[in-house]
Amino acid sequence: MFAIMVLLWCWATLRLNIEDQKRKAVFIGLALLSLLYGIGMEFVQKYCVTNRSFDSGDIIADGVGCVIGLFYSLGRFKKN
Repeated sequence: MFAIMVLLWCWATLRLNIEDQKRKAVFIGLALLSLLYGIGMEFVQKYCVTNRSFDSGDIIADGVGCVIGLFYSLGRFKKN
C-alpha cells in the first residue's frame, strides 16, 4: 500500500513542471513523508486504538514499500 501511495503522490507532482534534479528531491521527500506517516500510525495504534499494538515489522514493511514506490517513480517519471 505504501508503494502505491508514494507512486500516486509522485505522479501528482508531475504537473509542477520542475527539473529532473528537483523532481528527484521531491520524490525522495514524498517517500520520507510517507514513511513518517507509517511510523506515526504505529504510534497511534499503540496509544490511541484499543486491540491494536505497535509492531516494528510493520514499520519495516512500510519502509520497503516506500522505497519500492520511490524507485519505480524515479524510473517511470524520468524525463526523456
